[in-house]
Amino acid sequence: MREPFVDQPFVDQPFPGQELTERMRRAVTIEERRIPGPVGAPDVRVLIYRPLAATGPLPLVLSVHGGAFAMRPDNFPGGDARVAMLGAMVVAVDYRIVPDNPFPCGVEDCYAALCWAVELPDVDPGRVVLTGASAGGALVGAVTQISRDRGGPRITFQALTIPVTDDRCDTASMRQFVDGPLFGQTQAIQMWTRYLGTDQRSATSPYAAPNRADDLTDLPPAFIQVGGYDPLRDEGIIYAMRLMAAGVSVEL
Repeated sequence: MREPFVDQPFVDQPFPGQELTERMRRAVTIEERRIPGPVGAPDVRVLIYRPLAATGPLPLVLSVHGGAFAMRPDNFPGGDARVAMLGAMVVAVDYRIVPDNPFPCGVEDCYAALCWAVELPDVDPGRVVLTGASAGGALVGAVTQISRDRGGPRITFQALTIPVTDDRCDTASMRQFVDGPLFGQTQAIQMWTRYLGTDQRSATSPYAAPNRADDLTDLPPAFIQVGGYDPLRDEGIIYAMRLMAAGVSVEL
């Protein structure tokens, strides 16, 4: 699912293809919780998907949705339910969104959700996966670095789909796809300006744009999917190559 135009109002309903089916409703329970947020910040809303048929400690999948840092997990319930049906507990994070809550609000909410979720009694702390698409990929990549740097929870695996990783928006694929039917370089620049709260690109934190990091060592193994006709293609490939060069196992 591609990003919408960043100035397009969102609604709290599933994207086409992300609706919950009757089979999903029969197989998965969905619980809404509010959990402690970052220090001095509001509580974080999460949606917890549990497979009815599974028993024992479950692998944890922290799901971080995309949507130009501006959408909600309510837009993507089908994907989270499908993962839960495979036998995992899925915690979908309703992080604070732009334009009212620029960086670092969203990424700190996601890290707080990770720290909370790994302590759940029915979670296997040895099987912790972070997954995110597009802007969610930026947040997942950033959370893996934050958890490493702060001595936080051990993350077993990260799965990034068409990830946003670089705010400079100057790769060949960005220049190739300036205005796409849903997302292009023009919209990417707008997205980053809203998320960073500025159009300056001289000192962006790697906790905002993972490809800005100087050190990518000691991060969890990664799966990274890019699309050929996608302005985000090259920054995803570059991030994968940099992870490999740092000794991280990557499937691209």
